[in-house]
Amino acid sequence: MLQVSHINFQEEGNFGLRDISFTQQRFQKLAIAGETGSGKSTLLQTIAGLVSPGSGEVWFEGQRVEDPHEKLIPGHKGIAYLSQQFELPKFLRVEQVLQYANALPAGEAETLYEVCQISHLLKRKTNQLSGGERQRIALAKLLLGAPRLLLLDEPFSNLDIGHKTTLKAVIRDISERLGITCTLISHDPLDTLSWADEILVMQHGAIVQRGTPQQVYQQPTSEYVAGLFGGYNLLRGAAQKALAKHLGLRPNRKALLLRPENLRLVAPGQGLAGTVTEVNYYGSYYELRAELAGASVVIRTTGNGLAVGAAVHVAVPPEAVWYV
Repeated sequence: MLQVSHINFQEEGNFGLRDISFTQQRFQKLAIAGETGSGKSTLLQTIAGLVSPGSGEVWFEGQRVEDPHEKLIPGHKGIAYLSQQFELPKFLRVEQVLQYANALPAGEAETLYEVCQISHLLKRKTNQLSGGERQRIALAKLLLGAPRLLLLDEPFSNLDIGHKTTLKAVIRDISERLGITCTLISHDPLDTLSWADEILVMQHGAIVQRGTPQQVYQQPTSEYVAGLFGGYNLLRGAAQKALAKHLGLRPNRKALLLRPENLRLVAPGQGLAGTVTEVNYYGSYYELRAELAGASVVIRTTGNGLAVGAAVHVAVPPEAVWYV
């Protein structure tokens, strides 16, 4: 459905995008992750035909996406882009805003309003809406143009938990009920890991890892990638050697990466000995910090009753260890 080939973008002497290439299939849920300034938004805008790349091409359903210099009105038919800075006309009723943008039969438009969970907002004026409501209306306005690919730039930013949960359900239904392929950017690992079929990880304008959510979480290619998707422990030196010996791993100069939930508390004599230095409660689990083989590690557990100074023994499944 989408083919991005060797896209480069340079602005004020700095590379925003470096040789970006990937494909996306119809109905494939693709997420793009990366730190601020890694080029995520520039990439989405290039795909949408809103930014002119220095080199490379974007093809959508067999047609080349023209850059803004080639068209009077930037953009590409069939691709919709919802930016972080969306705007709605002020002091109009929601139904008026949507009516002006509607290209669908009445029945299809009503279904779309239901999917976007805005049917109850149609009589309100745009200045009487919350931020989450405004965003869903801006989204519905784009979808009334019947796009086949929807690009979402940080759709969950600045939303409270309630509106965020609602928007997640809306995005799921857009794909399943309306048959629209979605690509989204998010800083929150819970947004991407639980939703995407595939994740592209960007750093300094380049793709540094591409894979399923399980792959990028459990087998990150670098400490940078690991940090984007949650807490981790990185063991070097004596601690790395002690754990590798305990697990029967071959010597390796790289650091050992472990997720906090992969460290398990076991009975004495069944793992490495350590001492608890910090205990934090997060509702459904505890996070312990412990000194283990000369290193400070974080352990996530559902057990309680441990206090600072307690002796613990920690085991790790060999398959949960990853070198970076």
